[in-house]
Amino acid sequence: MDNNQRQKGAVRVEPHPKRQAKLHRGAEQFRLNISDQGRSYLRHHQEVARFSFFSLLSSPLTTFMTLAVLAISLALPGALYTGLMNLQQLSQGLDSDPRVALYLDLSVNETAAEQLSRELLLRDDVAATELITAEQGRIEFKAQSGFGEVFDFLDQNPLPAVIMVIPRDLSVVSIPLLQSRLQELPQVDEAIVDMEWVQRLAAFIVLAERAVWVLAALFVMAVLLVVGNTIRLAIESRRDEIIIAKLVGATDAYVRRPFLYDGIWFGIAGGILAWLLIQISLLLLSNPVQKLMQLYNSQFELSGLGFIESIVLLLISILLGLLGAWLAVGRHLRQIQPR
Repeated sequence: MDNNQRQKGAVRVEPHPKRQAKLHRGAEQFRLNISDQGRSYLRHHQEVARFSFFSLLSSPLTTFMTLAVLAISLALPGALYTGLMNLQQLSQGLDSDPRVALYLDLSVNETAAEQLSRELLLRDDVAATELITAEQGRIEFKAQSGFGEVFDFLDQNPLPAVIMVIPRDLSVVSIPLLQSRLQELPQVDEAIVDMEWVQRLAAFIVLAERAVWVLAALFVMAVLLVVGNTIRLAIESRRDEIIIAKLVGATDAYVRRPFLYDGIWFGIAGGILAWLLIQISLLLLSNPVQKLMQLYNSQFELSGLGFIESIVLLLISILLGLLGAWLAVGRHLRQIQPR
C-alpha cells in the first residue's frame, strides 16, 4: 500500500466538542479564581489596615505617648539636618577665597597706597588687589557700626588704608609664605590672613555634618526600640487571640499583618508630627535670625525642609515603624505557640 492509500485510509480524530468546551470553561474559571484571590487579598489588607487604625484610636493615651516619643526622636535629627543645611547655604554666600589684608602704616598717604597696590599687581604670587583707603574705611565704619559720631571728636582719621591681596597660589603652604613676605614691606604695619574664620567655619560644618549622622543613627535606634516595645505590648495583650488563630490554622503571616500595620501607622503619624515640630521651630527662630543677619548686612533667610526632604522624612519614618514592628513581631511571635 502506497503513501496515498495510507493517507486515504487514515482516520483523523477530532476532540469532542463538549470536552473542548469544558476545558475552555476550566481555563476561564482558573483565571477568575486568580483574580478573585487577588481581590480578596487586597480586601483583607484594607480590613486589617482599618482595624489596626481604629485599634490605635481605642487607646489614645498610649498611642499619643508613643507618637510623642517618635516625633521628638525624628524631629531632633531632622532639625539638626535643617540647621546644617542653612549653615552650608550661609557659608556658600561668603567669599571663601583666602586673602591677605595689608594694614598700612598711618604715615602712608592715599597716593602712596595706590602706588603700592599697583606694584603688588606686578608680583608673580599676587592675583589681584583691592585698595580700601582710610576715608572709605571711615565711611563704612560710620555706616555699619553706629558709632560714626566718634570721628567728630578726633583730630584725624585713626583708620589705616588697607590693601586686600588675593594670592595666585591658594595652597596652605604658599599663603603663609606670601604673608611673611608682604609683612616685610616698609609701608605695611601688619599683614593678616583675614579668611581664616571662613576656613574654621568650613571645618566646623564638616564636624557638624559628622555629628548629625552619628546622632541620627542613635535616634534611629531609639525609634526602633520604641516601636518594638509598643508592638511587644500589643502582642502580649492579644496573646489569647493569637493562640486561637493558630489553632484554627492561621499562618504566621496572617497573624503578623495587623502588627505590621500598627508600625506603619506609627511611622506615618510620627513623621507628620516630626515635620510639624521642625516647621514650628523654624518659624519661631526666623525673626531672631533675620534680625541678626540684618546687623551683618546679609540677605540670608532661614529655610525649612523642602518638598523632597519632607517626603524623605515621611518615608524614613514609615520604614522605621515597619522595621521596628517586623523585628518585634518576628521575635515574640515565635514564642507564642498553641499547646
